[in-house]
Amino acid sequence: MALTATAVKERSLLGLKDLSAAEISAILDRASYWDAKEEKMIPVLKDHFVANMFFENSTRTRFSFEMAEKRLGAQVLNFAAAASSVEKGESIYDTVRTLESMGIDAGVIRLKPIGMLEELAKRVSVPLVNAGDGNNEHPTQALLDLYTMKQHFGELSGLKVSIIGDIKHSRVARSNLWALQKFGADVKLCAPENMRAPELSTYSPYIPMEEALCADVVMMLRVQLERHTDGLIKSAEEYRLQYGLTEERAAALAPHALIMHPAPVNRGVEIDDAVVEHPQSRIFKQMQNGVPIRMAVMERALL
Repeated sequence: MALTATAVKERSLLGLKDLSAAEISAILDRASYWDAKEEKMIPVLKDHFVANMFFENSTRTRFSFEMAEKRLGAQVLNFAAAASSVEKGESIYDTVRTLESMGIDAGVIRLKPIGMLEELAKRVSVPLVNAGDGNNEHPTQALLDLYTMKQHFGELSGLKVSIIGDIKHSRVARSNLWALQKFGADVKLCAPENMRAPELSTYSPYIPMEEALCADVVMMLRVQLERHTDGLIKSAEEYRLQYGLTEERAAALAPHALIMHPAPVNRGVEIDDAVVEHPQSRIFKQMQNGVPIRMAVMERALL
């Protein structure tokens, strides 16, 4: 049965900026339901086809979505741009429309061009889930981050969260900022001058590194070295000394504080090797939590 445009929009997950706290809470609660299930597979989506369409490289996010989809019994089509017609000049829109016309019921999509996902969503008749678009949003990453914080602290209201690093290029920082503020968390940003997104200072102040470490959650961001062709950082070691979570800085954190990172981690740049699996680190727990979160998101898209 074809979905109405309203139903498609309600089931899509393009970002968290326009999602209410109640809608986000519903996803977190449903993730908790799936997280508690001991069975590896509960095939509630066995009659549904999902296409994972990655027009930008991904390992963790793609495998996490695939694991979530398969645990729910969905039929999964994996599409990588490097091995596709997009390399021959086929447009992203044409690719999505092609898969839609073949009968997919939902699409998970990652792409570089900002604003394209929103346009695509208006022109196709299946729900789309944002797996990262440019430096705009990465909603499922922020959802799993919130879920991880909530697991530890019980609630998000009043939580002091510092997001540190390459804010300028970070879709993770944006999605976390929009979502955390809806729940009354106190979010602060910290970045070198040339890695700041000035437009975000309207929503959250930029603070020095020493102040940023006085938080309940210290969220380190990956330095996106591939985007730094214009020499944003002089050297990895200099960045580490000024903005990295070194062993010394980690030792000075409050005993209850959590260390988080969306991964992949540049060990020895934004975070020291020994800190990745520090007792207060939740980096691998975040990855684990990505599966029930994405199960909840895919169920929402399809049922």
